[in-house]
This record gives sequence, structure tokens and C-alpha cells, in this order.
Amino acid sequence: MNWKILSSSYLLSSKWLTVRKDHVRMPSGVEMNDYYVLEYPDWINVIAITEDGKFIIEQQYRHGTQSVDYELCAGTVEKGEQPIDAAKRELLEETGYEGGEWTLYCESCPNPAAMTTVNYTFLAKGVKYSGERHLEKTEDIAIHLMNYEELKDLVMNGGIRQGQMQAPLWKYIAENN
Repeated sequence: MNWKILSSSYLLSSKWLTVRKDHVRMPSGVEMNDYYVLEYPDWINVIAITEDGKFIIEQQYRHGTQSVDYELCAGTVEKGEQPIDAAKRELLEETGYEGGEWTLYCESCPNPAAMTTVNYTFLAKGVKYSGERHLEKTEDIAIHLMNYEELKDLVMNGGIRQGQMQAPLWKYIAENN
């Protein structure tokens, strides 16, 4: 079932996005000389729960949709970094929370037909506030602490729109309802 890549060329290459054009041959012999693949870094999400059972939810502006959205803590995995290390780094940088018990909760791919990205969602239970955030100069993030019912209402009423965050949250709700 695998396709054979006959040639590749890069149309755009930047830190956040690389566009690759492949010439491929399918097992049936059919060739496509313009199959486009988006190469993004892998992503992480964190379902973070404080010692007192509150969920850490972020709110920030998203320029693609020109909207202010609720989200999980999220970010990219840097080159050479393990996803768990990226998740712990992002949680501390964006929220000021750290520690607790961490597990890989689920993996997903936003669009395996045309994107290389894998999204790793971690569940972090019992995180503690360290008192210091380290936001990047381009980040403006509000933090909200929600109980389970508030989080469930937010998800069920469309308050979290990013699909790679909805999926693990729906899984969490299904498992903990």
C-alpha cells in the first residue's frame, strides 16, 4: 500500500512550516507529480490538573481565525527534544505550573494525508504553581482554573475549537463522566 517517492522538492522552508512537493507512484502504477506535504514540527498538548483538582485552561488570540480561543497548554517539540520534555517545558513557560505525575495520554495526527505532524497529549496530575511564567515576547496568554464541570461545559458548548485539543478532552470526558 505504500507509495514510492520518485522525487521531492521544497517550495517553502521556515521554522514553522515546510512545503514539500513529491512526485509519487502508487502501487497501482498511477503517478502524481504534484502531491504536496506540509512538514510541521511535532506538537504537544497538556491536560494539566492542579493539586486541588482544577484544570489549567489558556485563553489567547489566534490569528488564523482572528479569534480569542480557550485552549490547552500546547507547543512544538524542538529539534532533538523528547515530547514529554517539551510538554513540561511548555507548561512551566506558559502557566508557571510544574511537577505532578505525567503520562502520555494519547497521540493523534491532524491530517496524515498531507501533514507530517504527530500531536502528543500528556495528562499531568497534581501540578503545582511555581510562581513564575516565562512567556515568549509573542505570547499573551490568560490562565483560567476550571473545575471538571466547567471544563466539560466549555468542551460540550464549543468553547474549545482546536480539533487537536478537542479530541483528547472528549476522550477524558468519556472516561471520567
